[in-house]
Amino acid sequence: MSLPSRVTLVDVGPRDGLQNEKQPVATEHKARLVALLQDAGLKEIEVTSFVSPKWVPQMADNVDVMTAIERRPGVRYSVLTPNMKGLEAALPTKPDEIVVFAAASEAFSQRNINCSIAESIARFAPVVAAAHEAGIKVRGALSCAVGCPYQGEVSPDEVERVVKLMQGIGVDHMGVADTIGVGTPKKVQAAMERALKHYPLVEVSGHFHDTYGQALTNIYACLEMGVHHFDASVSGLGGCPYAKGATGNVATEDVVFMLNGLGIDTGIDIDKLVDAGAFISNVLGRSPVSRVGRALLAKRAA
Repeated sequence: MSLPSRVTLVDVGPRDGLQNEKQPVATEHKARLVALLQDAGLKEIEVTSFVSPKWVPQMADNVDVMTAIERRPGVRYSVLTPNMKGLEAALPTKPDEIVVFAAASEAFSQRNINCSIAESIARFAPVVAAAHEAGIKVRGALSCAVGCPYQGEVSPDEVERVVKLMQGIGVDHMGVADTIGVGTPKKVQAAMERALKHYPLVEVSGHFHDTYGQALTNIYACLEMGVHHFDASVSGLGGCPYAKGATGNVATEDVVFMLNGLGIDTGIDIDKLVDAGAFISNVLGRSPVSRVGRALLAKRAA
């Protein structure tokens, strides 16, 4: 078995990680987090979300954050834009990539964005077209790809249906997400196989939550398939407001530690990454969720 020699990690902490935090996080702290992630070697960072502040008040400073960050050569800055209004607000801030999301579960789509999967895709079509016209890549996030808090099991057929719909409107990259963290290797590989039928390996990624402690195992299962692009969140920030009990994304520190042990290059300095996790955890007034982060901080203290 041959695993990839290099893996690209997208840190989604500044956006997906912070969006559910109840306490306000200052713009300067968000920009500082992005700077620390860059210092650690991250080349892809999901910075903010252009959504209604009524629904996601934490992201109300999206323009200010995009203005405050220090842009560095070779780093891709992405933002979430769920509709044309969001894209129009995002374009002046010059993102390198936009993210659109759809669910593999009809029940989740209805509960999350109050429309069917087909309706959500129709809404995204003009967003994708306008982004391409502006020369911006579009990444698709497919939530609930292996399980849904409302309908339970999600079949590979349901995954493939939405993958094809998103490909049909021109989405460039397909991210397969275990939003509530119920996936196990066999289920995750089955979902990934359906995405890989329609997208090349280089344009498929995994996004795993660690609710049942399976995220690293699921990443390894994807590595066995050759997948080499994953989302992770510094210090394990985040969750899902529509999925009770769903913990944060897998911690970037934990993923890097595992990949280092496998001899897989990420270009990320784990000590500087731990610094980034410690910084934002301190801002939030709590200990890092990352086990590796906690272990290395304790080792330093000793």
